[in-house]
Amino acid sequence: MKNKEKPEGYLFTKRYTNYIFMLLFLLYMFDYIDRMVITSLFPFLKADWNLTDTQCGMLVSAVYWSIVAFTFPISILVDRWSRRKTIGMMAVIWGIATAVGAFTRSFRQLFITRTVIGVGEAGYAPGGSAMMSALYPEGKRSLMMGLWNASIPLGSAIGIAIGGLIAAQWGWRHALGIVAIPGMIIAILFFFIKDYKTIDLERTDPKTLKNIENKKVRMSIVDMLKEFLAKPSLIFTYFGMAGVVFTTTSLLTWLPTYFHRVQGVLEKDAGIKASAVMLFAIIGAPLGDYVTDRWRKKEIKARLLVPTLTSLLSAILMFLAFSVFDGQVQYLILLSIGISITAFIAATGAVTQDVVHPGLRAMSYAIAVVIQNLLGASLGPIVMGAISDATNIQTAFMFLPIALLISSALFFAGSFYYKKDLYKVEKVTLEVVE
Repeated sequence: MKNKEKPEGYLFTKRYTNYIFMLLFLLYMFDYIDRMVITSLFPFLKADWNLTDTQCGMLVSAVYWSIVAFTFPISILVDRWSRRKTIGMMAVIWGIATAVGAFTRSFRQLFITRTVIGVGEAGYAPGGSAMMSALYPEGKRSLMMGLWNASIPLGSAIGIAIGGLIAAQWGWRHALGIVAIPGMIIAILFFFIKDYKTIDLERTDPKTLKNIENKKVRMSIVDMLKEFLAKPSLIFTYFGMAGVVFTTTSLLTWLPTYFHRVQGVLEKDAGIKASAVMLFAIIGAPLGDYVTDRWRKKEIKARLLVPTLTSLLSAILMFLAFSVFDGQVQYLILLSIGISITAFIAATGAVTQDVVHPGLRAMSYAIAVVIQNLLGASLGPIVMGAISDATNIQTAFMFLPIALLISSALFFAGSFYYKKDLYKVEKVTLEVVE
């Protein structure tokens, strides 16, 4: 590959970069289709197996518990071995596990397959984030991360919508089998892309900072820990993401049930109505990035100030939707929440990559994944289900704005440290490996 064919700051030519981006986008989309298809199947599973709302919530949380358990070891493979091979293998695993779910005969068996799905999906977010950070220059990182993360609401919307439709026509088992196939095909293609050379974990020796050629020394365990623990903007970002993910996962999981129980919408139509909210979220991620990148030209802290404002706005809108309005006005507010609540994704994702050593980017996002899944995604469906069992689904939704207010405060606190943390990062040039 000739240098003149490769734009400045890019790892590959634009054409090949776009090809890898397309595969990354499709894999993330099928990740969430497989992950969220189960939510529109709740009424069918309750009818077949007499499940409680808490048990239904556990079928979603099982995925996130596995992600929490396996993200760290898999992210080490991503950072220290291979991005393409790790991502490809994990995608094959989650696709097979989704398909096997179609043959289960009890709640326990289905719970186990959902757990295995999480094992597969544990490596994708860290590996994909590391790849995205390498593909594009820092100035475009937030924008492209936003476009990539738009696959999350798109995949969620597709999974929720087609799950109910397929289940109503052919049964819930067919829904799991059908959605598993396309992702496995994309996963196989991923084994054949180019990757970048694994980055040595080295830092500049402080004793040689004033020299023309700075000496590099091997990073110790303490040095690696400092990359995460000594960066306040990173810590606040991790926990801020957890609060928003708690809310979005709860919304994704229980909105079809809310429409069915509170508004009397048929099961197959409830999934479609809920998926429209997720489709509007496709606008939110790129829009948030566009605003962030424009604002960042004047204010370097924009990558944390935008999530501060969008999380606060989402909290206000969610309070209005579930505590004040109903009917058509409520639904319009829910559609607008679909836009505002996902505007944080790329900006905060970029922060997890901006302020750490390039050789630890997958690990950084792995920490974000563990925290947001442990405190957010895995708790949300169960907490909502438990509140619903104790009271009703309407009451459960009225608690959600609190998590968003906490996230807004955390992002704002992190913004005061971002600039200082950014200037601490080691500069490393990436090399292509076939």
